[in-house]
Amino acid sequence: MIIELKKNITADKIEDLALQNRAFHIQNIDSDFLVTSASVKTLNDGLSAYAEKHWVFENDMQLSSRKFKNSTREIQLKEGLSIGGENKNTLLIGGPCSVESEAQIRSASELLQGLNLSVLRGGCYKPRTSPYSFQGMGLAGLELLSKMRDEFGHLIISEVRDATHVAEIIAHTDIIQIGAKAMYDQGILRACAKTQKPVMIKRGFGTTLQEFAQAAEFILSGGNSNVILCERGIRTFETKTRFTLDLCGVAWLQENTNLPIILDPSHAMGYAYGVASLTKACMAMSVEGLIIETHPDPSTAKSDAAQQLNFEEFRALHSELEPLAKCLGRNIK
Repeated sequence: MIIELKKNITADKIEDLALQNRAFHIQNIDSDFLVTSASVKTLNDGLSAYAEKHWVFENDMQLSSRKFKNSTREIQLKEGLSIGGENKNTLLIGGPCSVESEAQIRSASELLQGLNLSVLRGGCYKPRTSPYSFQGMGLAGLELLSKMRDEFGHLIISEVRDATHVAEIIAHTDIIQIGAKAMYDQGILRACAKTQKPVMIKRGFGTTLQEFAQAAEFILSGGNSNVILCERGIRTFETKTRFTLDLCGVAWLQENTNLPIILDPSHAMGYAYGVASLTKACMAMSVEGLIIETHPDPSTAKSDAAQQLNFEEFRALHSELEPLAKCLGRNIK
């Protein structure tokens, strides 16, 4: 249940009500809310006198539900750039799977600058399946990304692998990425709830849509309303592609949640030859963002070499997306 409280209730009384009802206290500019488990279906006597309005839910997808907030949340990324809400912006987030060197990440920054794109991605802490694979540059990679932001003005997104370095990711990025393998890590989720920076959660490859939305609830209920969902493919019986991009699931999320959605066709496909076509299908769903991995020479990439576009392929994809975006009334940023 979500309870909107009446005006002019003292802060001490609100905290007392939250404690008595095992509820989270959520504030926004206009109102105070208490959020309890969805198993609560009726207001008790202690709450009813203070409630202005309340919502009852079937499950614990509450703050993210369109039954609570019917429009897509607007998330301000920087002055003059937001996604969700009434705007029609679609981010085209580009950059390599992993930051490998200053020359490599600088060339990616120059590519995005030339295309007037806003967000640079690059992994620094890599949650690899094999311990013998490249694990990322760590803090040194984050410092390179920060340097590129200072020089080129890009927003930076990078992935937190585990709770040991979540503070570094929060400090150095503009958008915090919680990866598919980390989306159940409550240490990460609760740390991200304490910041107001945008947080993008990637769906785990074995995660249901409800579990996906409930991961977002950890951050929303902790006080950070700036949450984005990212579909990047789920594991099915198919073995000829890396994963299966669940566009049916995206349609369900758009219908039932109020969170902006970003799609990652690079990880879903796993092979560069299919990324462009899949990206256009994603764009047709009018999502708030796309993540495309690109590398100056994918054959030498230290991680996910097969799925990364070279720069010429990335430019060609961008030029093909622009007329499609125009038909949809959207703006590529």
